[in-house]
Amino acid sequence: MTRIARADTIGSLLRPPYLLEARKNAREGKISAAEAKAAEDRAIKDAVALQEACGIDAVTDGEFRRMSFIATIGVRDAELGPLTGFKTLTTDAEWTGLWKNPDGSFGGLTLPEDRTKARRSIVVDKIGVKRDIVADEFPFLKANTGNAIAKYTFPAPSWHRIAWDPKHSSDAYPTANDFLLAMRDYIRDVVKKLVDAGCQYIHMDAPNYAQWHTDPKIRAAFESWGHDMDSELIEDAEIDNSVFDGITGITRAIHLCRGNAPRGRWLASGGYETIAERFYPLLTNYDTLLLEYDSPRAGNFASLAHVRKDTTVVLGLVTTKDGKLEDPASVEARIKEASAFVPMERLALSPQCGFASGEYADTMTMAEQEAKLRMVGDIAKRMWPKG
Repeated sequence: MTRIARADTIGSLLRPPYLLEARKNAREGKISAAEAKAAEDRAIKDAVALQEACGIDAVTDGEFRRMSFIATIGVRDAELGPLTGFKTLTTDAEWTGLWKNPDGSFGGLTLPEDRTKARRSIVVDKIGVKRDIVADEFPFLKANTGNAIAKYTFPAPSWHRIAWDPKHSSDAYPTANDFLLAMRDYIRDVVKKLVDAGCQYIHMDAPNYAQWHTDPKIRAAFESWGHDMDSELIEDAEIDNSVFDGITGITRAIHLCRGNAPRGRWLASGGYETIAERFYPLLTNYDTLLLEYDSPRAGNFASLAHVRKDTTVVLGLVTTKDGKLEDPASVEARIKEASAFVPMERLALSPQCGFASGEYADTMTMAEQEAKLRMVGDIAKRMWPKG
């Protein structure tokens, strides 16, 4: 493990208007791929400079070369990812129909004309690699990072469980586990390439644990679709853990959250206590947990008692769901509260999620994002003056 990033980030940042315009124009054929990449390069340089100026210790490229944090596939447009084997199908909405607006009303990612259906990327054939995403993304980030740690984010194998469908996927992969093991093997290759390229901090995004397992209503919905949630929790943890088998000397992190979609939408309510005792001890190959704690929906800190004794916990106490700046004294008080369960030397601070889990986000302005990042950096310096 490298030095602890006391002021951390989750990954995605708001895309500047010029980048959104360039990517839109590229999709419409109005500018070349090279021109779009130049806009991405400019935005990434600006993003790294911003994070470092705010005192962030582990910086990302904002995920600016992606459509969303799901780097492997487009949620609705399978062909946008670096892998083959997926197809965009209009099918039962399932998890995409469970999303909520900030006030708790329906906010599903479904078809406008039919809340029971959605366009989803489903695996229909053996997966294959059509693009080297590490080569596309990491070297540029590393080359443009100064004193901070260049951090790489990637979706964990377990998140992809919702891309396996018994009707459409079983010819390629007889079971969901067969598919997740194939995704694990691909992601292990990604990790190995990152290590070879000098990456010191690799972060797996696994929102599924806090979305599907902590909320009783969400869990019941998955069970109604044929999922054995108790078994899947253990199976998924073991598969995600095996990504880092034999890989040491770097920061190996996993992020759990309850959903972060445009307009501040979310998926689940429920604290980590429903999974912590069984789940955390299985993460023997992870030394860092990034956990969402920005709202009452996330529960209290008591579940941190089950975190492994060699694990750093990054407290996601700063919300990305609206632009109002938190009271620094309140954030510091909550860090001290958490230290009753995990000692201060194993704690760190971050926003609760990315600022733009997808390409488009509308929860705050660029200035409000900067203020939140700067506050994270300032609080970290006060709480951990020795780093």
